[in-house]
Parts: sequence; structure tokens; C-alpha cells
Amino acid sequence: MTATVAGLTRHIRVDHSSAGYAAARVARETAHAAGLAGEPADRAAVVAAELAGNIDKHAGGGSVFVQPSLTGRGVDVLAADDGPGMADLDHWLVDGNTTTATLGTGLGAVRRMATEFRITSSPAAGTLAAARLLAPAAPPARRAIGHFRLARDGEEHCGDAVALADVAGSRTAVVADGLGHGPDAAEAAEAALRVFGENPDRPLSHQLTNMHRALRTTRGAAVALLRIAPRRLEFCGVGNVSGASLGGGPSRLLLSTPGIVGFTLPSAPVRHLALADDDVVVLHTDGVGTGWRVPGRAPDLLLLAADLAYRHRNARDDAAMLALRADRST
Repeated sequence: MTATVAGLTRHIRVDHSSAGYAAARVARETAHAAGLAGEPADRAAVVAAELAGNIDKHAGGGSVFVQPSLTGRGVDVLAADDGPGMADLDHWLVDGNTTTATLGTGLGAVRRMATEFRITSSPAAGTLAAARLLAPAAPPARRAIGHFRLARDGEEHCGDAVALADVAGSRTAVVADGLGHGPDAAEAAEAALRVFGENPDRPLSHQLTNMHRALRTTRGAAVALLRIAPRRLEFCGVGNVSGASLGGGPSRLLLSTPGIVGFTLPSAPVRHLALADDDVVVLHTDGVGTGWRVPGRAPDLLLLAADLAYRHRNARDDAAMLALRADRST
């Protein structure tokens, strides 16, 4: 059984006309690292360039985020801007209506080239877009996932980490935040993920205990673990990783116990919650603010990741989030 570890998300600010070329280069590099070469890597580059170009030409500023996909061998490209947004999306999704003199023909090209494409826009809130490009021979995508893992601005190492594993009808995930930032924080978070990867189907409390032992020689970390099975959720956390379960009623907070894995491990209870189909569970580190809100019952998880990365992330800290959706098969 193998855990999938989130790679680093790369951030391209769209504040100049050359941002599209930078986004294309990063997307091609990410595709190659994910095992995509040739035409699939070229498509990833075009998609990133078009989303950046759309922001440059039509918005007052924004960002593109490029990362290896957690759903299979592929690339996710997320985009968000400051508006003014698009009132008639169907019109702007026709080839040529959003961009000219670019690598493709605007948002229509993005929709055509991507394996999955989502977009939402309003004149008041601006535009969120997300494209996922999977390898032609990649296995079917896992159930809905949104995520990112961003290093503090100016840092090469990220002290926040995300991993998940599907085992026997359930999905187990971990989000870890090494104390501080930089290489030492990354070492602590990666140590927690190594323990998780050794046996992700262990009881959550046992995993925390094993992580505590493994992290004693590091600076320590905040760690949250969750397991989604059919119609139920288990959660256990220590430190400042925040969580919430979002469904038809009020949001339910997933509260971690104060402490530091690897330094002071309290008795952290495992919380059990009932889940309905389409409920969404979100975990994030303290590099993401807690003031975000989700409109509607079943938000798109890629667009949720784009929104949190752009509008709610603290660029002076590492930041990571993971969003999962419950369904009948989990």
C-alpha cells in the first residue's frame, strides 16, 4: 500500500505581460517531473500560458499556481484574479474571445486541452479557474481532491506537507506543519509523512504516537490525520492544523489538541463524525487564514484550492491545504 505525497506548488504572479511565458515554462517543467513528455507537456504549458494571459489582459492582477496532481500522473493549473470578472462565461469560453496572439486561443483552448476544467466568475468576485491534465495512459482519477503546498515566498523548502492513501474502501490523509520554515521545518514534516507511508491504515492515534517517536530528533510538527469511510469520518490532530467538515448544515470544526508532535504529545482524542454524500472535509495549516467561507453545499474542490491559495494564504509562511469529498464509495 502506497501513500501519495503532494509535490511542491509553484506560484507565478501575473503582474506583467511576460507572466504567461513563465507559467508555460513552470508547467512544462512540472509535467516532465510528473512523467509527462512531448505533447502532454506542451498542452500543460499552453493551458498555463492561456490562464496567465487571460489574467494579464482582462483582470487587475492575479496568480497562477502549478503543481503535480494528487489524482494521478499529471499536472494541476490553478488561476485566480482580482476581477472585474466575466458576466457571460459561455461567450468567453468560445475560442478567441478572451485571448489573442497567444500560444492557444483563450479559455476555449484550455477547456479543450484539459482532462478536467472548471471555472467560475462574477463581476464582483473575479474569476477562479482550474485545469487538470492527466497522462493519456494514467489510471482513472481518484475521487475529488483539491490541494496545494506552497513554500513561504523566497524559500525553496516547504515545511508543510500533505499525503493520502486509499485502503480498503477508505481514504486516509495527513497534513503536517513543521515548526518554523525552511529546511529544518521540511525535515520534520517529511519525517511525519514517512511514518504515515509505512502503514497508513493503522489507527490514527497509533500513527500519531509513532510520528512522535520519529520526530524527537527534529524541531517537531503540528499534525492532523483524517480517515473518510462510507458515511463516517475519523479525525485526530495535535497542533495548529485546522479542519472543517462542510455539508448541508452549519460547518463542523475539526479541532486539534494543543501540543507539538516530537516534543510534547498530549492524549489526542479521535473524533468520529457522520458524513453525508457530497460533504467536504478540509484541512489546512496556519499559513492559510481561517476566515474563508464556502458558498453552496458542494463546492468544486479545485476551485476551492485556487481560492484559498490566492485569497487566504499568508505569503510569509508555508501553507498547505487538502480538501476531500465524501461519496457512497468512501
